[in-house]
Amino acid sequence: MTGNEGPGAAVARLTGRPVSAVRARSGGLAEVTLAGGRTVMAKRGGGPGATSAEAAGLRWLAAAGTVAVPQVLGRDERWLVTELVPAGRPDAEAATGFGRSLAALHAAGAPAFGAAPPGGPRDAWIGLAPMRDEPGTDWPSWYAEHRVLPYLRTAVDRGTLRPGEAAVVEHVCERLPELAGPPEVPSRLHGDLRNGNVLWGADGAVRLIDPAAHGGHRETDLAMLRLFGCPYLDLVLAGYQEVAPLAAGWAERVGVHQLFPLLVHTVLFGRGYAEQTLETSRTIVGI
Repeated sequence: MTGNEGPGAAVARLTGRPVSAVRARSGGLAEVTLAGGRTVMAKRGGGPGATSAEAAGLRWLAAAGTVAVPQVLGRDERWLVTELVPAGRPDAEAATGFGRSLAALHAAGAPAFGAAPPGGPRDAWIGLAPMRDEPGTDWPSWYAEHRVLPYLRTAVDRGTLRPGEAAVVEHVCERLPELAGPPEVPSRLHGDLRNGNVLWGADGAVRLIDPAAHGGHRETDLAMLRLFGCPYLDLVLAGYQEVAPLAAGWAERVGVHQLFPLLVHTVLFGRGYAEQTLETSRTIVGI
């Protein structure tokens, strides 16, 4: 293997199958057709340990036997090869089924808040941002220390958020014990559940890709779906509630759980998300 190895050569090496065609896509992705006609997806890792973390996350989600995920066909430190999911269109029946399956995935549980998938590194990634999986037992403290504050500090260090502005986010963290709602056991989270990571398959099944999987609060996955949009979200939530009703007041806590992805996007994409982070934080604490 060399540093310039392309997706075709990587797939041939990792699967042991000859390659007949390669079609490059954006974001370090490529559709690679194997001899015999099967097409797979090759993804170039975005940082140290990224492919290891993603492969471990996919396997951990698959082990729950609930939400479908693409099968991992091979990986090394640079490339991840998975099955290709033929795309379909969102529909109401699939959305309700997805909500039920997501509830069952969360119920499969995790050893602790912040627990990494078995075999996965603690130094993982959420998109192109580093994410440390450090276990904890108390969700409000863990969420502040390992999800909100690290990205807040980075945003301030880069000048995307001003120190004075950061105070309102810190105030939310101080009040998390009273804002968090009833205690929850650690859930098995996808961890980066934005719309682009929800694939509506041609077979009618919904599959999840690109996880930042870890043990967390189940409302965080649902808050991400609401933040970034999801077709038929009302039906997804209805299906979820059929299987695992959410604790009273969950709708008022959505902003609390959106702080993590908003700050990640602030670090990655700049001031527009910083403004949204501040607006959300002010709404949470009523200022």
